[in-house]
Amino acid sequence: MNKLIINFTPTGMIPTKDMTPHVPVTINEIVEDVHLAYELGITMAHIHARDEKTGVPTYKKEVYAEMIAGIRKYAPDLVICTSLSGRNFNTLDKRADVLSLEGDLKPDMGSLTLSSLNFNKVASMNAPSMIEDLANTMKAKGIVPELEVFDVGMINFGKYLVKKGYIKPPLYYNLLFGNIACAQTNLLHTGVMLNDIPEDALVSIAGIGNKQLMMNSLAIAIGKGVRVGLEDNIWFDAERTRLATNTSLIERVHTIAKANNREVMTPAEFRKQMKMEPGNGSYGRVYK
Repeated sequence: MNKLIINFTPTGMIPTKDMTPHVPVTINEIVEDVHLAYELGITMAHIHARDEKTGVPTYKKEVYAEMIAGIRKYAPDLVICTSLSGRNFNTLDKRADVLSLEGDLKPDMGSLTLSSLNFNKVASMNAPSMIEDLANTMKAKGIVPELEVFDVGMINFGKYLVKKGYIKPPLYYNLLFGNIACAQTNLLHTGVMLNDIPEDALVSIAGIGNKQLMMNSLAIAIGKGVRVGLEDNIWFDAERTRLATNTSLIERVHTIAKANNREVMTPAEFRKQMKMEPGNGSYGRVYK
């Protein structure tokens, strides 16, 4: 069976210290949680930056630069994806700010949500022109898009971007299930989504909130990767009696993977399959 991609999402934009003391929000906290996850065994880290004083999400490349430098001190081969989210910021200069980092600070990947969508109380705006501009910027900078998909139509738009030359294979998808306005956490929705994914693409599956464990378990059983971390779910149990830590969530994924005879894909193996640079001082992808 395919090796297991573990895409670690430690922070996100929503969890706060008031919600859970375990969510890392400062640069040092995020670096430390990624370091611990790396020691346990992960393939990649999908990171969000927070303002050091307020804990509010920020787009600023200077904050990302400190995080990336801290992570690469301990894990120079780890695949790092930075958020380009449109939930709080919706101008190209802000969303693409982190993409200007170079050298040892250059992110390997940037998140690219393939349509606008509604969350419970806020919209994430991703106009076609914005998606195309972000994709073009990443291609010019040698940064690989992490394709974030919440519904089947987004997969089709991704195929359109490939056809038009905005993005190039090999492709990596995150399929996110359980958002109130998008695909739900059932086998039919999962099957429809997977059926439309290009055959040679790599895929990780996420469940939002209480459904994280269910969708991670399903992904492991059917040979796909997982997206796991406090970004999507702050609780360890469905009854919400125990707050999770990032370490506890990753350890649980490892337990399930071992029961299913799934080995974790190393960053080096992911880089090879995605035709990316080898890490250890050389990051992203050289587009030809």
